[in-house]
Amino acid sequence: MNNIIVCIKGAGEMASAVAWRLYMANIRKIIMLESPHPLAVRRTVSFCEAVFCGTQTVENVSATLCNDVEGIHRVWQKGNIAVSVDPTWHMLKQFKADVVVDAILAKRNLGTTMSEAPLLVGLGPGFIAGADVHMVIETNRGHNLGRVMYPDRQSPIPASPDQSKVIIKKGF
Repeated sequence: MNNIIVCIKGAGEMASAVAWRLYMANIRKIIMLESPHPLAVRRTVSFCEAVFCGTQTVENVSATLCNDVEGIHRVWQKGNIAVSVDPTWHMLKQFKADVVVDAILAKRNLGTTMSEAPLLVGLGPGFIAGADVHMVIETNRGHNLGRVMYPDRQSPIPASPDQSKVIIKKGF
């Protein structure tokens, strides 16, 4: 798990929650790609604030702004999450990400393709499981929040530890 590279498109509230959870699961090579002017509302709990301040800490997990591959590796060596201003996702070509999470929440796919990584996850509407991404996570409030949609079942199904083990084994 220490060598898995996760690239998260976006660094707003939802993207930060994903990064924080992965970090707490001991996945430490995380890079978040953000626009130069992030649109997060709850900035104190968003790693995108690192774009303005250089660093941001959320619940004892720190993210640091860096804009080149060497800087990203230095940030990872310090045990932090890397945040880079890269609205067109050029960093994806420089890293062989194992997992890409599109957490931009634009309500449409802005260019995420299945060729970006062995495992792609899309948050929110605008993605089709099996076409754009491998799975879609429901972000709409209500009883389906957090549910996973897979290609073989387009309606939300409950996420459980057993299901995620199967999907990860298929993806890797």
